[in-house]
Amino acid sequence: MASRPIWRTLTAISSRNPLTGQTYRCFSCSLRQAQEQAKQNDRTTHFGFETVPESAKESKVGAVFSSVSSSYDTMNDLMSLGIHRLWKDKFVRSLNPGSDPSLYTSQPSQGWNILDIAGGTGDIAFRMLDHATTINNDHQTRVTVADINPDMLAEGRKRSLETQYANSGRLSFMEANAEKLPTIESNSTDLYTVAFGIRNFTSKQAALHEAFRVLRPGGVFACLEFSKVNNSLFDAVYKRWSFGAIPLIGQLVAGDRGSYQYLVESIERFPTQAEFRGMIEEAGFMIPGKGWEDLTGGIAAIHKGVKPLDKRR
Repeated sequence: MASRPIWRTLTAISSRNPLTGQTYRCFSCSLRQAQEQAKQNDRTTHFGFETVPESAKESKVGAVFSSVSSSYDTMNDLMSLGIHRLWKDKFVRSLNPGSDPSLYTSQPSQGWNILDIAGGTGDIAFRMLDHATTINNDHQTRVTVADINPDMLAEGRKRSLETQYANSGRLSFMEANAEKLPTIESNSTDLYTVAFGIRNFTSKQAALHEAFRVLRPGGVFACLEFSKVNNSLFDAVYKRWSFGAIPLIGQLVAGDRGSYQYLVESIERFPTQAEFRGMIEEAGFMIPGKGWEDLTGGIAAIHKGVKPLDKRR
């Protein structure tokens, strides 16, 4: 019963009168504290179409990505009709990571400090480093790949061994929750990227505020995510494919219908392009232009925000 733990809290908490030194019980304070704790414990969020306690979502999402980590490319092929690689290439080109050293005559460029969130398998990180190196002749830019899931990070580390960046000092991996990044200093990051990850966060808004904190003034937040198709006929076809075929193929290819069912439901639950733009703006970012670019009719979208130059929190 709800009243019993609250009453125990009331009888357990006491204060000391600073004048007499005697203890007394602050029943109203205790009641408010206990009610607030109960309210926090009752907070819910969505896991696909399922409503779950906030405290349970992280482990549920973790189980999904542990299950699909070894077949991550196959999963994205199914979710994007095979064109996620083109979207990722466009995403990176639009950010143009790296600094051409020929443009810095007074002092050498230090390169960019990039934080790739939910980037466990390294897909975006490798592209960022390739672009900086080959397009901008920048051998200083570095990427930290952060992911909450150790299985995804293990897959990324394994894949990195097939690149020139494995032991270069320009690529690192860390296990971290995007909603709280205590090991990342404020105003320390030039570019924060998250691709096909933020829809799985328990609190997207908390992650956006944390992105704002770690970015330097003038730094860029960039997100590539599945979004809302902007043509009703195309939307109907895509949804039929998503809900009808993808879970079935997940069962046949990976033996895991449930994870793929969650993934298509998570896309449906993600905010619209305009709603997500509002969330980015609410975190403090300036929004360039419209704020997003639709890809393939809105199956996915690129969102960007810039931390104002006068903000250092």
